[in-house]
This record gives sequence, structure tokens and C-alpha cells, in this order.
Amino acid sequence: MSATVLHLPPSAPTLWRERLGLLLESTGEGVFGIDLAGDCMFINRAGARMLGFAAEEVMGRNMHALTHHSHPDGSPYADSDCPIFNAFRSGLPCRVDSEVFWRRDGTAFAVEYSSHPIVEDGQVQGAVITFLDISERKRAAGELQRAHDELARANDELERRVAARTQELSQALGQLRELSAYSEQVREDERTRIAREVHDELGSLLVALKMDVNWLDKRLGEQGARTPEAAGDMRQQMRCKCQNMSRLIETAVDNVGRIITDLRPSILDHQGLWAALEWQAQEFVQSAELQLDWQMDLPDALHLPEPAAIAVFRIFQEMLSNVGRHAQASAIAVRIATREQQLQLCVQDNGVGATRQALEAPTAYGVMGMRERARQLGGHLSITSEPGEGSSLQLSIPLEAMA
Repeated sequence: MSATVLHLPPSAPTLWRERLGLLLESTGEGVFGIDLAGDCMFINRAGARMLGFAAEEVMGRNMHALTHHSHPDGSPYADSDCPIFNAFRSGLPCRVDSEVFWRRDGTAFAVEYSSHPIVEDGQVQGAVITFLDISERKRAAGELQRAHDELARANDELERRVAARTQELSQALGQLRELSAYSEQVREDERTRIAREVHDELGSLLVALKMDVNWLDKRLGEQGARTPEAAGDMRQQMRCKCQNMSRLIETAVDNVGRIITDLRPSILDHQGLWAALEWQAQEFVQSAELQLDWQMDLPDALHLPEPAAIAVFRIFQEMLSNVGRHAQASAIAVRIATREQQLQLCVQDNGVGATRQALEAPTAYGVMGMRERARQLGGHLSITSEPGEGSSLQLSIPLEAMA
């Protein structure tokens, strides 16, 4: 490491030469001195090299006009605002790391500099300035700040997503609770309906049967001789009672069969899903007095396992129920087919339609239930509806999910 070489004008005081000769060796930092006019009195080679000059080219030149004339944005920097000059004007040192020095070629570099006044006999004679190119430090700090900003943005985005997801989960949980409560209410209503039917219809039939049996028992228990005419009348009455009991039993059997069918259609077990769907559609249009356009195009070998078949059947029932409750339609079209390894079941009506808000409402439990069943099968339910243009509900389920 070589000693710092200071270039001084011949007129520089001897005292300055002696003191400047005691400066620390300089390798990276630039050092120069200025007089009260701001002209350079000395500069080391490192400082001149950073400024793009030879040392002798700088001597005697105004350092503010040479290398500190503009702000980082290129706007003029008045020497009256310069901290370097203020160091000897006010007699106070300064340290600045937010400005730039300008090179000979017109480019600027970030600089950290210190300015200390030179005082002799109580009089300020000038200032010594040390400076260091901190462009790399600034670049690293900028990259660190950008990384920090990017991390902050990523963190904000993550928090936003977490908050949104939390809100979605909270809403989903609320909807699930509402759906669960609705399902429980539906089950309770169904139990009530079945209990009422059993009580009102089967109960009354059984009471009538019991009365007839009691009558027969009483008549058979009567003793005493009967005339042939009386015996013939009794046989006729007993025959009528037996015929009436037979009709009551037939009615009870029909009612039991209807209740069982409501709970689980036997056709689903005996003839399979596809026959059960067509039967359900025919039953619905007959009761609702609608026209039916039925099309089913399925491979002969297509068979769904029981859980999937029941789920599809219940979704189809809810589709038809939705038409009956809301559509005010005169006709429906049912399309069942397989496309792109998916089972597709579509029910379309020509009714009044509905808005998206109505279909997505938190109280649209029927739609929520269908979608939940479809989701459990790995599929989805899509609904297309416009007010006045009818509705189309399509169930799509991957066949491999039902294997």
C-alpha cells in the first residue's frame, strides 16, 4: 500500500504541507481540500480517479462547480446550499450520504462525504473533504428494499388471500350449518308426514278391520238354534263383512306400498337407476300436468354402484321438485347421456326462470343440497337460467368417480 500523494499548489503555506503530509494513507477514500472560495488546494489520487480527472487537472478549480453542481435528479445545486461550503462558513463539520458527485464524463455516483473546517489561529481557512463511492452500497440497499417491499407485498397478498379464504370457509361453514338444519327439518317434516299418513289412513283402516273382526267374533260366539232363514242371513252378513275386510286390507296394502315408494322406490332396486329415473319423470309430469320430452342415450353396460345411483336419483328428484315449486312451466325436457367419460343429466323447463341471485341465495337449500351431493360424487351441478326464459339444470359426474 503506497502513501497518499497530495498535489498542492506551490503557493500553499508550508504549515499546510506539513499537516497534509500527516494524512492517513488513502486507498479507497478520496480526499481534497478547498479554500474559502471553494477552489481545490489539494487532492489525492484516489479522489481524482473517482472523479475521472488527473490530480493536476483539478488543482485551483472550484470543486462545487466541478463535481457537486447538481442534485441526483439533475436540478442545479446552489453553492449556498452546499453542506461542504457550510462547513467552513459556519465552522461546523458535516456528514452526508444522500447526494451524488459528478464525474468528468457527466455521470454521477452515489457518495458519502464528510467536510471538516480547517482552522488556524482561530480563523477558518478552508475545509477538508473525504468522500467514498457508495454506489454498490446503494444498489445493495435498493435491492434489499425492493426485496423487502416485494416480501411485504407478498405478505399482504398472503394475508388478503388468507382473509378471503377464511371468509369463504366461514360462509361455507355457515351455509353447511344452515343446510344441515334444513336437511334435519326436511327429515322431521317427512317423519311427520309419514306418521300422519300412517295414523290417518292405516290407523283408520286397522280400526275398521278390528271392528269387523269383533263383529265376527261376537256373531260366531252366539249360541242357540237358528232357523234356516236366519242362518242364511247371517252367512250373507258375514260374507259381506269378509268382503269389506278384504277391501280394507287391499287399501292398506296400497297405502303401505305408496309410503314405501315415497321413502325408496322399489323400482330402483328391481329395475335399476335408469328405469327409476324414467318412472319418476312420468310420475311427475302426470301429477303436474306437464309435457315431457325424454331422451336417454347410455351404454347398455353402464351400471352405477348403489350409493352413486341413490345420489343421482335424489338429485333428479330435487330437479323435478324445483320445477314443480318455482318454474310455472308447461313442459320439461330430460336428457341423459355420457360424454367425455362423464354422466350428464339435464332437466330443462320453459318456465319463468330465475335470477342468479335467487339461485345463489343462502336460503336456496335445494340447490345447495344438489350441489353437495354432486360434489360428493366428484362432479358438479351447473344452472343456466334467465327471468322469462326458463331454466336448465345439468349434473355432470365423472364415470371413474362412480366406479
